[in-house]
Amino acid sequence: MAFAAFEATFGAVTIEIINTGSELLLGRILNTHQQWLCSRLTQAGYTVARQVLVSDRGEDIQQAVREGLSRADLVITTGGLGPTCDDITRERIAEMLGRTLVFDAAVSESIQAFFQSRGRPVPPRTRVEAMVPQGAIVVPNRQGTAPGLMIEASPNSFRAEGRRSWLVMLPGPPRELRPMFDQEVLPWMSREFPHETGFVCRTLKTAGIGESNMEELISAPLQHLTDGGMDLGFCARVGEVDVRFVARGADAASVVAEAEAITRRLAGDAVFGEQDEVLEGVVIRELTQRGQTLALAESCTGGHIAHRITNIPGASAAFLAGYVTYANAAKVRTLGVREESLREFGAVSEAVAREMAEGARRVSGADWALSVTGIAGPSGGTPDKPVGTVWMALAGPDGTEAVQRLNRFDRETFKFTTGQQALHLLFRQLKRPLRPDSSATGPA
Repeated sequence: MAFAAFEATFGAVTIEIINTGSELLLGRILNTHQQWLCSRLTQAGYTVARQVLVSDRGEDIQQAVREGLSRADLVITTGGLGPTCDDITRERIAEMLGRTLVFDAAVSESIQAFFQSRGRPVPPRTRVEAMVPQGAIVVPNRQGTAPGLMIEASPNSFRAEGRRSWLVMLPGPPRELRPMFDQEVLPWMSREFPHETGFVCRTLKTAGIGESNMEELISAPLQHLTDGGMDLGFCARVGEVDVRFVARGADAASVVAEAEAITRRLAGDAVFGEQDEVLEGVVIRELTQRGQTLALAESCTGGHIAHRITNIPGASAAFLAGYVTYANAAKVRTLGVREESLREFGAVSEAVAREMAEGARRVSGADWALSVTGIAGPSGGTPDKPVGTVWMALAGPDGTEAVQRLNRFDRETFKFTTGQQALHLLFRQLKRPLRPDSSATGPA
């Protein structure tokens, strides 16, 4: 049945995701599959109707898949395709579908090539990964050994009205699952289930404005669009808020474009990116386009901002150096912070933050330098400087700007939030028009 006829008869494609893994239920590993897969499917124009997480017990896996196939056109499972004793998804699903497992010589050769290319012997147990349910489509795994599998369930086996169902089984490791899904599964889906027409989902990434304040800022100006059927959503994250627009119908693209334009106009430089962009990636891109460079001087964040920056491919084009001057002596010796400033104002102060940024810019030769100094806690606070107090400064071609924040969080969240605020301070400056005499000049 062609998709157009399928959609006219049954409606839009229904998708369910089943994550397997006892380690996920025990809290030993964060389940990132649900967020990542839903995001990728949404971007491709699909919506997910249901997500389920089950243990590695065979009965649980079979029951979840059986129920999913009774409702959905496409069921995606993750995990349980490896060679260890708890990887039983392949066997139990084949049993449930009445399919025999058969040895696939091509998969076996691929597994052998994987180990040979790394100069390692082939573990005998990996033979099980070459056992494929009869009639299944093998999805190659270019990052590992366990292939993905796609199986069409027999008509009327699980659903009424002759609706067919497909089952896609993906391996558990994200570094294997993600490229497999992007390179193999999504192109297959576009052929088998062309994505829902007239569906647009767009997300703007913002920082510096809280979730409630953002809603207050834009909800009324967007009301004519939401009254017309557009969905407006907010997702508060650490240090940022996502603003989401979803529209359906022939004019979906123009509706979302109007909503985005209104939000960008009202929120200004609080909007730093879109979709899955991260602030550090946007900052590196802006610096690279300008031909400018950055240095960091970190105290309370202990190199966390540098870690985020260097996670961005191509960061070396703009990032020159990071100085983790945790102790006061290091601030003096490495950055030239004045001992008088430390004695008079303390390490967590505007004066020291300014001197740290200016020192990092001077020592590195960068166009811009960010500094952060604060009290992460849980101890060390005073009435004048409570736990969470942060001073940050940005030294650049036109001088130095310093701001104070109060971030009362656990230490990990404190580091991320402080880094987000510092990067946003730089982002705001980079969004201003570039002066002709300010490009790639370095410190005076």
